[in-house]
Amino acid sequence: MTSTPLNTLSVGTAGPRVAFLHGLFGQGRNWNQIAKAVAGSHGRDARCLLVDLPDHGRSPWSTDFSFDAYADAVATTLRSAAPGERWTVVGHSLGGKTAMVLALRRPELVERLAVVDIAPKSYGSLERFEGYIAEMQGLPLDAVTSRADAEARFEEPDPGVKAFLLQNLRREGHRWYWQANLELIAADAARGTGSRMAGWPAEVESLPPYGGPVLWIAGGDSRYVKREDGDHMRALFPRARLLTIKGAGHWVHTDAPEIVVGALRRLVATPA
Repeated sequence: MTSTPLNTLSVGTAGPRVAFLHGLFGQGRNWNQIAKAVAGSHGRDARCLLVDLPDHGRSPWSTDFSFDAYADAVATTLRSAAPGERWTVVGHSLGGKTAMVLALRRPELVERLAVVDIAPKSYGSLERFEGYIAEMQGLPLDAVTSRADAEARFEEPDPGVKAFLLQNLRREGHRWYWQANLELIAADAARGTGSRMAGWPAEVESLPPYGGPVLWIAGGDSRYVKREDGDHMRALFPRARLLTIKGAGHWVHTDAPEIVVGALRRLVATPA
């Protein structure tokens, strides 16, 4: 993993520092509308940084995956953006696990934490994403003539999921390519129950608990956070407070943006 800071997008001009970490196949800009709302109408309520995780968006690729390496890359990026300052870190799914590992390994950098629809545990495999990966690998990039052509060829029936995945498709001249490191993600998915992305790094279990305020957001219609996850979550993050949003799925911030914005604004105002 390179020590070069990750690609970022800034929103807001004053106030506390807030970093947003997206999920698998996402990009920092997926949080743009939420970040604008957290920053306020004049952009002075928070200074938000939307981060492209390694192997995603415009950030560098890696040759192997580990949560430690992802967390270290985010730490390098935050320190470069605001030397000596502390952050509220918001992470969804893959980004949520990265945010938790960052808080446990670098607590001096994280003032507050928001974990969105993920728990500190292994989910076994990337089975839910295997179909998406196969669809992306199956798109004949050499034959694609336009973005409309790519959309017509892409077989995903859910229009929201299709748009989310195809945001990773880029063109350079006449050449189309995947901006996400699809080869690395597919190799991790091929590990089955040994997937590192679906897993949880055992080494962080021996670290001291993170003592800052933690907002734990779960989608009421999602299966990623279960009641039995609470004890382990609070062992690692004693100040965790669970907010379950009814009617929201795994992409909670897309399904219930106003509730998420309100909760994040309250978190940012919470004394550390």
